[in-house]
Amino acid sequence: MKNSHPKITPFLMFTGKAEEAMNFYTSLFDQSEIIHITRYGPNEAGVEGSVLHATFSLKGQMFMCIDSSVKHAFTFTPATSLYVTCNTEEEVTRLFEQLSQDGKVLMPLGAYPFSEKFCWIEDRYGLSWQLSLG
Repeated sequence: MKNSHPKITPFLMFTGKAEEAMNFYTSLFDQSEIIHITRYGPNEAGVEGSVLHATFSLKGQMFMCIDSSVKHAFTFTPATSLYVTCNTEEEVTRLFEQLSQDGKVLMPLGAYPFSEKFCWIEDRYGLSWQLSLG
């Protein structure tokens, strides 16, 4: 029997902001939705009501995420980023403005030898994005 789910799914670990991040990300991209959320209940390892496990999609790409119940000495790093091929200059500019708000610009929006419009940013949750005009 063939499994219809992808064999590799990006998995994002947040520390209390998973649902907020999913809502933000799905508001930015077409063909995006929160598919399922399981929450921590009373007397479970995580904060009651926070995300035990969730699935969502961005532009049709599936993701999973959690709010970690354990505090870690690490978080996201720019060494791993989400690369988004945008269809229009307006899309690149809009995503740059929204994703970089309260975040960091690692490479400013501009023309580069490999892309006529590109940027690399870290959003308010620490997740890195590379946006490129297709």
